[in-house]
Amino acid sequence: MKNRTTQLLLFAGLMALQPNAQAGDLFAVQVERAETISHGTIEHAVILIEGDKIVMIGEDLAIDSGIPVIDKDPGWVATPALVNPYSRMGLSSRGPSGLNPQRKVSGELYTGAISKDVLEAGVGTVGLYPAGTGIPGRAVAVRTWGSGDARILRDDVYMKAMMRSDSTSKKTWRKGFEEADEHKEKETKNREKWEKDREKLEKDAKDDDKEKADKAKEELKKPYTPLVPKPAAAAFASLREGELTALIGISKSSDYVHFLDALGEEDVQWSLHVPISRESDLFHVKEQEALKDRHVIMTPAFSYHPGTLRRRSMAAEFFSAGAKVTFVPTSDSTGAHESWLRDVGQLVRDGLDSQAALRAMTLNGAEVLRVDEHVGSLDEGKHANILFFDGDPFAATTNLEAVLMEGDFITGEVDR
Repeated sequence: MKNRTTQLLLFAGLMALQPNAQAGDLFAVQVERAETISHGTIEHAVILIEGDKIVMIGEDLAIDSGIPVIDKDPGWVATPALVNPYSRMGLSSRGPSGLNPQRKVSGELYTGAISKDVLEAGVGTVGLYPAGTGIPGRAVAVRTWGSGDARILRDDVYMKAMMRSDSTSKKTWRKGFEEADEHKEKETKNREKWEKDREKLEKDAKDDDKEKADKAKEELKKPYTPLVPKPAAAAFASLREGELTALIGISKSSDYVHFLDALGEEDVQWSLHVPISRESDLFHVKEQEALKDRHVIMTPAFSYHPGTLRRRSMAAEFFSAGAKVTFVPTSDSTGAHESWLRDVGQLVRDGLDSQAALRAMTLNGAEVLRVDEHVGSLDEGKHANILFFDGDPFAATTNLEAVLMEGDFITGEVDR
């Protein structure tokens, strides 16, 4: 955190850059505490907001007298709005099977798909994934308000894939990489042929026959046109190049082993989605080296050691093993989103670190959706998507006092 003198100098510089700023363009919120997620806790925090962005955040910032200040210190605790990276909220449960990586969920969006109650519960961003088995398509990150294309924050955020302990799942993955290899080989041959043809055209362009030379010169002006790849070839090539990530859904530890086998030596970016059931055996894979610093998406629930009544917190175990635990609500229902903080709070009271828990509901989800440059933490330049509580967000008696989305108060009686 910058010291107070540095903060004031930065603030003065900001005002100098905005000589025409009016009181209605800027406002500040002063809170007892801000949980930034990205750079720790700020006590007595002042959050300066302009339009839909956070322009400054720091401890006890001095605010120009012409700027409205909402003073909630002591009282309020600020956190980023919640991010749910894995949902089918408001969409059909039907989907294709097999290899369909070109299919986009964004084509399914329609006004009113996400309940306003979800927005009022503090969820600002949702990742909608494609329904189906095998590799059913690509997810989209959306705002929880607005309509149509205005809701889309980013498309093609990840390729959803279901992995099971069978040969069909492996073949689906291997077919995708094979099609990418076949296209690359065809493209190489096509390029070589074009270059040879170009060499001949360059000779023809110097021919004494003017008509032949002029025709060759015209052909030489045409750029190379790459071959159009099949959808699977394009998707798996994008995976290899890091332009696309994959979210792998498994149901048991053996599915994970089959996925690693299908992946082989391929170096691609992927995250894991794991269900937390009463007798989940996924604790077998938590120490896997491949899962360190990788996002593992799960619901905030307890499981039990198989055949016993010994309760286990898979979230705490995966977190301790180095995975980036990322929470999603227990279902797509409005009620599950409204109880999401309380459900995570039970894990916190059981010993899960509260800072890790908050990150698992905000910034980690934003990273999965590749929108963390916009949302997921309280940082300068990010969208002003902020929740204001009257105490510890995970305490059972705490209330969500106000919801701010992109600079507008969605809920809360606030005078500016």
